[in-house]
Amino acid sequence: MDGERRPAPGPPAQGLLADEHLVLWTLCSVLLPVFITFWCSLQRSRRQLHRRDIFRKSKHGWRDTDLFSQPTYCCVCAQHILQGAFCDCCGLRVDEGCLKKADKRFQCKEIMLKSDTRALDAMPHHWIRGNVPLCSYCVLCRQQCGTQPKLCDYRCVWCQKTVHDECMKNSLRNEKCDFGEFKSLIIPPSYITAVNQMRKNKKTDYEVLASKFGQQWTPLIILANSRSGTNMGEGLLGEFRILLNPVQVFDVTKTPPIKALQICTLLPCYSARVLVCGGDGTVGWVLDAVDEMKIKGQEKYIPQVAVLPLGTGNDLSNTLGWGAGYAGEIPVAQVLRNVMEADGIKLDRWKVQVTNKGYYSLRKPKEFTMNNYFSVGPDALMALNFHVHREKAPSLFSSRILNKAVYLFYGTKDCLVQECKDLNKKVELELDGERVELPNLEGIIVLNIGYWGGGCRLWEGMGDETYPLARHDDGLLEVVGVYGSFHCAQIQVKLANPFRIGQAHTVRLILKCSMMPMQVDGEPWAQGPCTVTITHKTRALMLYFSGEQTDDDISSASDQEDEKEAEYTDEDVQM
Repeated sequence: MDGERRPAPGPPAQGLLADEHLVLWTLCSVLLPVFITFWCSLQRSRRQLHRRDIFRKSKHGWRDTDLFSQPTYCCVCAQHILQGAFCDCCGLRVDEGCLKKADKRFQCKEIMLKSDTRALDAMPHHWIRGNVPLCSYCVLCRQQCGTQPKLCDYRCVWCQKTVHDECMKNSLRNEKCDFGEFKSLIIPPSYITAVNQMRKNKKTDYEVLASKFGQQWTPLIILANSRSGTNMGEGLLGEFRILLNPVQVFDVTKTPPIKALQICTLLPCYSARVLVCGGDGTVGWVLDAVDEMKIKGQEKYIPQVAVLPLGTGNDLSNTLGWGAGYAGEIPVAQVLRNVMEADGIKLDRWKVQVTNKGYYSLRKPKEFTMNNYFSVGPDALMALNFHVHREKAPSLFSSRILNKAVYLFYGTKDCLVQECKDLNKKVELELDGERVELPNLEGIIVLNIGYWGGGCRLWEGMGDETYPLARHDDGLLEVVGVYGSFHCAQIQVKLANPFRIGQAHTVRLILKCSMMPMQVDGEPWAQGPCTVTITHKTRALMLYFSGEQTDDDISSASDQEDEKEAEYTDEDVQM
């Protein structure tokens, strides 16, 4: 018995220890990446909070970017950077780690001088070193700047002049700035300071103050919709702030037009111009704000309005010579030059009153302001379907090409379904009080401007018949009919003409039964039995750019060349 061997206890203990090590390493391999990810996320959140705190307290207009569009060097450490932050007012570009130092070391554009002791014409240059624009030239030696792969050369944030490091002299540093090419559009900081002092002294004689800038001084107010044009408006805001005074650049999604346009009351009478960056809806919003200025008795401060088209249709901007759409094909500086060359014209604006029938007639009639056109029928149905689906998923409708493809889809669908057929049996049409007999139509379009449907000249058609050109300042509306969605498509590709009903000063349309789609300037809705009355409301002062006109516009523009800015008297503004 004593000679029997006992089993060795070692192997089971070693197996258990091995299992514990395996569990430990498994936990480490799982938890360590989770911990590292959590730690990195926490550090990133801290950096973002720190950066946002700097952005909030800073006088610079800092913006983040993941990739600069051109070779960029940090203005503090002079190192080449791919991502970081930039100021959309003065153009400073820095690495994230140098952001706080740059905020303390460099001063941004002054929208208003700290002291009113400096004269209006004694503002020195504000030089920023490095990252000068491409294809810029030195003001002294006339050689190209910014060609070396390092932080080099200087740019003035006001006049946009550039100079080499070796060409920079003390005399140039202390030289007064003339605000460069766009001095007739810029509101100088010294002017804002002087106006602020005059308001404290309860004086409003801005004419004498502005006389030092000359008669050619026509300050430009930028009203941009940051949500228009696949969010292109946000980038344009920064580019305009660099070229102009940031105080004259507004985002209408943050500052309503009626509030932004109050800066015009601080400028000389009839001198201000406004550039609206957005679609036809944004332009209408701004023109409504201009009408409110008239109601407030601010007629002499009414600005002239130019358009930079960022929407999908842009028929109004096309009519005024600004093109059918802007996608960044020309630099912002050229846009400002076009505004400087534009001529003043007038635009009729119309009141559309919709009075419901039956029980709902006790309610107050709905009123709209029309700049472009009113329609009932297939084109309004396509706009309504597009609007409904865009409201459900706005992120899917961020491309202009995609939007037009959606319109094509709904137009093709209506060709098969024909939801608006027998319109002539459902409506009665009166032009200047006279009843008009209608053929078998599916749609009626009432036009104020020459273009319709994203660039189609509807009233003139193919030109095989003699018709006077549609004008937007003659107090007349053009009324046409279409036979369906397929007919609309044929008109847009110039394979057919619309049914021309006539011209009138007042249009009255009675919808007797059923529900029909209607739209005013691209804003659609479904409407039951009602009476629609369109009458003249007022006239807006617009800017026409002849550089973008087509052959169809030449004869129309020739009649408008004599309508210059000097003709805009108080009586014209009140019309």
